[in-house]
Amino acid sequence: MDPNRLKGKNILITGAARGMGAANAESFAAQGANVCLGDLDLDEAQKTADRINAAGNGKAIAVKMDVTKREDNAAAVAATVEAFGSINVGLFNAGLNKPRFFMDIDEDNWDMIMNVNTKAMWLGMQETARQMIAQGPMEDHPYKLINVGSIASRKPLVDVTVYCTSKYGCLALTHCGAIGLAEHNITVNGYAPGVVVTPLWEQLDKDLVDIGFKEREGQAYDDIVRDALQIKRVSYPKDIVGTASFLASNDSDYMTGQMIHIDGGWCIQ
Repeated sequence: MDPNRLKGKNILITGAARGMGAANAESFAAQGANVCLGDLDLDEAQKTADRINAAGNGKAIAVKMDVTKREDNAAAVAATVEAFGSINVGLFNAGLNKPRFFMDIDEDNWDMIMNVNTKAMWLGMQETARQMIAQGPMEDHPYKLINVGSIASRKPLVDVTVYCTSKYGCLALTHCGAIGLAEHNITVNGYAPGVVVTPLWEQLDKDLVDIGFKEREGQAYDDIVRDALQIKRVSYPKDIVGTASFLASNDSDYMTGQMIHIDGGWCIQ
C-alpha cells in the first residue's frame, strides 16, 4: 500500500463507524488521506478515528450525523473543511436493509430504507458538491463523489424489493450526478459489492430466517456462493477497499458515471 497515494485528499465518509465505511476510512488514511467519519454512532466512529490517528499517517475526525437530514450533511462537510482546510472527495456509504416479501412491504419499511440508502446519498452528494463548487476548481484533478451501490441494482431479489429499489436509485444518482456536475469538474462514480461480511449482512442473514426465506443462519451465504458466484466465497471489506481507493485517487480522473461491480461474478449470471 502506497502511503502517499491519497496524500492531499480530504475525504468525508458516511456510515463510517463500522463495516465497509470504517475499513475504507482506515485504508484511505493509510494512503495519506485525511478523513472525516460521519455516523449516528459517534462513539464507534471515534474509536476508528482514534486508531487512524494512532497509526500516524492521514488524520481523522469523527462527527455525529443523521444522513437523512440535510443540516447534518452540511455540518459534516463543514467539519471536514474546518479540520483539513477543504474537501475534495465524498464517499457515501451509509446504508441499511430490512427484508420483506413484496406483499409485506409497508410505508415504514419503504421510507426507512429509501431515506437512508437513496435520499441520504442525494443529500450528501448535493451538500458536498455545493462546498466543492464554492472552493473553485482544483488545478490538476477533478473533485470526486463516490457512491456505494449494490448487486441489487442489477439483480431483482424477491425478498429485498425496497433495497433493490433504493440501489437502482443509487445507480441513477451516479449517472445523473455525473452529467449534472461535470461542468463543475466533479466526477461521480461508484462501486457495487455483492455479499460482504459486515454488520449489515450479518443482520440481514438473521432477518432472512425471521421472515421464513431461509431455514438457518448462514444459509443465505451458502446458497449465494453455490448458485450465484463465480469466485466461490463471500467477500470481506479488505476485498472492497482497493476499488474505493482507486476511485478516490488520481488514477480514476478520466472516469465518471461508472458503477464498478465487486461481486465475485454475481452480476454476470
